[in-house]
Amino acid sequence: MKSDGLPKHVLFAFVLALALYFGSFRVIEHFRQVKGPWQVAFRSDAEGLLSVTVSQPQLKISDVSFEFPDVQSDQSNTTRTVIFDSPITNIPFGKVIFLDTTFLPGTVTLDLFGHEIELLPRVLAVNRKEVSWKSGARFQLLQTEKPPPRDTPRKWNGARPKP
Repeated sequence: MKSDGLPKHVLFAFVLALALYFGSFRVIEHFRQVKGPWQVAFRSDAEGLLSVTVSQPQLKISDVSFEFPDVQSDQSNTTRTVIFDSPITNIPFGKVIFLDTTFLPGTVTLDLFGHEIELLPRVLAVNRKEVSWKSGARFQLLQTEKPPPRDTPRKWNGARPKP
């Protein structure tokens, strides 16, 4: 009795699917990481004044700094660079509000002493206002210029609102 070659066809289909899967995975990973991450340096100077400097070499963005003249730290002369290439929420000061590193450089939104700074590839948002990227730009963020707090999202309680 002659074999119909089914095992050979199944094995060929499996190997082909596996090769396509791994090949596609490598291509997608390449496009995901090709532009590289945001690089953010958190600094305090000799007087304890805090600043943040943003760079993204692939987008030709460098030395965009944010200074906080109203805020002082007990630590002086420190610098720590954070590279946002994976879900990181621990930063030297402030907090990460939103982070999307699916396709680098992605989106990073920081709350630094009540000021909202959003890093997007096409535009920079400072206190919810869009600003064009310009290397070497300097922003002084005063406590009096903080945006109002966002409304807290209402939770659904399972009932429809009454008309």
